Amino acid sequence: MGNAMGYATSLLETLAFLFVFLLGLALAAACVMFVIDRMQTHDAIRRNYPVIGRFRKIFTELGEFFRQYFFAMDREEMPFNRAQRNWVSHSTGGKGNTVAFGSTRNLNVPGTPIFMNAVFPPLDDQFGKTAPMVIGAGAREPYAAPSIFNISGMSYGAISKPAVQSLAHGAKEAGVWLNTGEGGLSPFHLEGGCDIVYQIGTAKYGVRDENGNLSDEKLREVAAHPQVKMFEIKLSQGAKPGKGGILPGEKITPEIAKIRGLKPGEDGISPNRHREVDSFADLLDLVSHIREVTGKPVGFKTVLGSAEPWFEFFELIKARGAESAPDFITVDGGEGGTGAAPMPLIDLVGLPLREALVRMVDLRDIYGLHDRIRIVASGKLVVPGDVAWAICAGADFVTSARGFMFSLGCIQALKCNKNTCPTGITTHDPRLQKGLVVKEKDKRVAGYAKSIVKEVETIAHSVGVAEPRLMRRRHVRIVQDDGRSVSMNEIWPSNPVGDAAE
Repeated sequence: MGNAMGYATSLLETLAFLFVFLLGLALAAACVMFVIDRMQTHDAIRRNYPVIGRFRKIFTELGEFFRQYFFAMDREEMPFNRAQRNWVSHSTGGKGNTVAFGSTRNLNVPGTPIFMNAVFPPLDDQFGKTAPMVIGAGAREPYAAPSIFNISGMSYGAISKPAVQSLAHGAKEAGVWLNTGEGGLSPFHLEGGCDIVYQIGTAKYGVRDENGNLSDEKLREVAAHPQVKMFEIKLSQGAKPGKGGILPGEKITPEIAKIRGLKPGEDGISPNRHREVDSFADLLDLVSHIREVTGKPVGFKTVLGSAEPWFEFFELIKARGAESAPDFITVDGGEGGTGAAPMPLIDLVGLPLREALVRMVDLRDIYGLHDRIRIVASGKLVVPGDVAWAICAGADFVTSARGFMFSLGCIQALKCNKNTCPTGITTHDPRLQKGLVVKEKDKRVAGYAKSIVKEVETIAHSVGVAEPRLMRRRHVRIVQDDGRSVSMNEIWPSNPVGDAAE
């Protein structure tokens, strides 16, 4: 009994000593921080309120977390809300995506699309699948693209090795194309066996010579890969029109540096436009040159600031002949995303896709190029309703980057530019990349792509057509400021070919 009491007393004394020691350590640390905060001059709050002023920064950081998980409603967050992210997450497992009780979406929000269901929709045995569509029929090697929904540009560098591998393998399983982004073609893009669209950015990574100019020799090397089906010239992207790509130096590993032709640790800054393209004539010349050298279909990606300049572009095609036209045009909206961009460009520059897409589609059709130029819609299209809207507006294909990031497990931590992505998607930290298991994530990528196509087909059947590309603007209404919905065909009158064709 005495030994037990002695042991208890000794334990209490040890704990008391430990407590006093830790308390003293904490007080000493507080005193040090007090002095540091009083002496520093860059933060007024910490200078006026030493120690406790530090909690402001902590709470600011934690606020982002608490808003996402506890306080924001399902459809309140930006740039993507919880309902959208949850839909993608559920779709990746291929287990169905049904919900109960009723919609949580406010259907009175201006801009909301409402699809007009048919009185007598097709029967189950009258449905059709979306057939492959040929891009670049006049090229030596045309591309019959099998899917309406594909993976938009995300370069190796902006995203990690396991992320690229997962996308490549998932794209192959789902039968969709994978855009390389402007960072060049890596072995990880090829290992999945999927169809690839090679994006040529303004820095021309992967296809430039030692002086940074476009190299025909390297173009042929890239085109020699049978998986590379098309080339996309990147003029601009929605998140940063007028600004080139930005890859922070901490994300430039030796391997990425070799692919891009940079030095390890050197910031990858692309020019704000292609130096040799000063006019639409130069642009058409570049398209024709790359198509001639590679034999593959060639198009470009752009953001519209206004439709007015593009009349000149189509007039020039009319004068030169349809064979001079690009094989496709990717229209990116001002709401597009990126790993790093100045906030004013992200927030304020570039037409939203819902305005830009219909303008480009109508210009193409007015000039009689409906069957010559394919239109690809890109920009915050991650759920079936958004994709179906784009098809109704006249897009032939839809691409998404952030939707596929969500399928990889992205939690919208907004750390893409800091090399600290907690899911391993946009970081080159090996410790963080371990969380992204390719053999698991590739199935989720494929599941997401298949679910989008399946549910867009479901919407098409509901409005009374056999497959998505038969949807027209008359099949969707857009909610206005007063809460009424108006047919999209009234807001944007029928283009001369697209809405009439059945």
